[in-house]
Amino acid sequence: MKALRVLLILFIIGNILTSNPLQSQVPKKNNPFILFTGLVLTSDSLKPIPFVNIRSTRRGLIGYTDINGYFDVVVKRGDTILFQQIEKIGSSHVVPDTLLGNRYNVVKLMTQDTIHIPAIFIRALPLKSLFNHEFVSRAVPDDALERARKNLENEAMKEELRMRPNDAHQTQSLLTQQRAQQLYYYQQAPPQNYLSPVAWMQFFEAWKRGDFKKKPKKKSYEYVSPY
Repeated sequence: MKALRVLLILFIIGNILTSNPLQSQVPKKNNPFILFTGLVLTSDSLKPIPFVNIRSTRRGLIGYTDINGYFDVVVKRGDTILFQQIEKIGSSHVVPDTLLGNRYNVVKLMTQDTIHIPAIFIRALPLKSLFNHEFVSRAVPDDALERARKNLENEAMKEELRMRPNDAHQTQSLLTQQRAQQLYYYQQAPPQNYLSPVAWMQFFEAWKRGDFKKKPKKKSYEYVSPY
């Protein structure tokens, strides 16, 4: 507790010492934006609250707090800033529109919120045989886990990868491999696969599958008007 209080005091003193007195004389009409910084702590133990959503009523989500509860966002004078997080009661803060400087520091305290969970009643079956029957014969619902398992099957993933275009990383990797191959055989004749046993084996397998057979053309019927 004492260490957190000392950290809080050092943060406030550091912000006061690092503020530029010349910037406080800038008229607000010339620069409507200011740097809004501060700490978000718990109200009971003064512990930092990470990943708090910081929203503006005008622009929506504008930032988050880091792992130490620190945040720095750019806002306008007169903005209403909302601090929101799960399990914490939301809080708001109005940036004064009478500020002359271009920096504003606060320490925001948030209170633990109470989460109400509906009651769950567990009732036992009257017979053990009935329990065994229900446990064995009941069909497992097609939930999100089962759908994800189906979507991650090998055939589905292959089709997804085949239809998806290459991204920037894959394109750059392919270009790098091509350039490396060109430099490897620089001023030399690249090897041919005429005598490669692997290439001949692939050729014979494709011949057996009928990949080289001439596919029949589809018949097209021409409509002739009786008139």
